[in-house]
Amino acid sequence: MTATVLLENVYKLYNNVPVVNDLSFNIEAGEIFALLGPNGAGKSTTIRMLTTLTKPSQGRMEVAGYDVVRQPMLAKRNIGVVLQQISVDGDLSVWENMELHGRLHHIANPERQRLINQWLEYVELVDRRDSLVKTLSGGMKRRLQIARALLHQPQILFLDEPTVGLDPQTRRRLWEIIRDLNKQGMTMLLTTHYMDEVEFLCDAFGSAKPGRIGIMDAGKLISLGTLKQLRSVHGEGLVTKQLSVTEPGNDSSRGWEYLFFPTLEEANNYLNQQPNKTGMMVRPSNLEDIFVELTGRQLN
Repeated sequence: MTATVLLENVYKLYNNVPVVNDLSFNIEAGEIFALLGPNGAGKSTTIRMLTTLTKPSQGRMEVAGYDVVRQPMLAKRNIGVVLQQISVDGDLSVWENMELHGRLHHIANPERQRLINQWLEYVELVDRRDSLVKTLSGGMKRRLQIARALLHQPQILFLDEPTVGLDPQTRRRLWEIIRDLNKQGMTMLLTTHYMDEVEFLCDAFGSAKPGRIGIMDAGKLISLGTLKQLRSVHGEGLVTKQLSVTEPGNDSSRGWEYLFFPTLEEANNYLNQQPNKTGMMVRPSNLEDIFVELTGRQLN
C-alpha cells in the first residue's frame, strides 16, 4: 500500500475554540513535509490527531490509506512516532526498550532480534545496548527513540520537534539520520521551531526531490510549497533597513524594515537608487524572512 498522509477540512476544537481550523494538505509517498508555525499554531495537535492520540472534531484524516478515526489500529501499524518529549523508559536498558516495543508490535523472533540489531547499528547505539537509558545523553535518547519508531518498519514517520533542546553537533547528526531515511524512501512529517533545520532537510539533496513546507498560524495553513517556490512567490531578494528611533513603526520589538524583491538583482538596483544607504543591506531571502512576512512575528 502506498504510504500517504491526507487531511481534508480538518478541525479540532477545545471549548468551542478552533485550535486546528479547516486544515487540508496531503503528503506524497517518499516525501518529507515540514510543518512550521509559532507556539499555539496547531502543529502538535495536528500530529496528535494523525497519530490517533486525539480525535479530530471534524474532517477527514488518513495515514497509509487508513482513516485514523474509523481504523486507528490499522493506521498505528503503519506509523512511527518520535515526540519532542523523551518517551523511552529510563529504568530499562537500550535493548529492553527495543525488545518491549517489538513484542508490543508482535514481531516474532528471530526477526525481532535482527531488526533490533539493525536499527541500533543504524543509530550507532549497538555498543550501548546493555546500558540503562537514564545513563544516555539527550542525543542518544533521541536516537533510540528513532530506532524504536522504525523497529516495526512503518511506512510513515512523524517527527514532532525531534531536535529540541539538543546541542548543535547532536542536532546535525540527527539531521543526517533523518535525511538518509528520507533518501531511502521513508515518508516523513516534521514539525520544528528551527528554520535552519527545515532548510537543511527540505532542500534538494542531489537528485532527491525537495520537501514541501507548510506554514501554519492560528490553526490555519497560510502558505505551502518548496523553499524555492516560497522564495519565488514572496521574493528572492531582500533589502533590510535599520530604522532610526524617530521613524514610524520603530519600537522595542521592531528595529528593522524588510523589503522583498522578485530577484536579488532588483534588490541591488533599489539599493543603488537610494540617496542615503546608511543602515541598508541586500541579501538573498531565507525561510525565516518569509515566515516573519507571513505571520508578523518571529517563530521562537
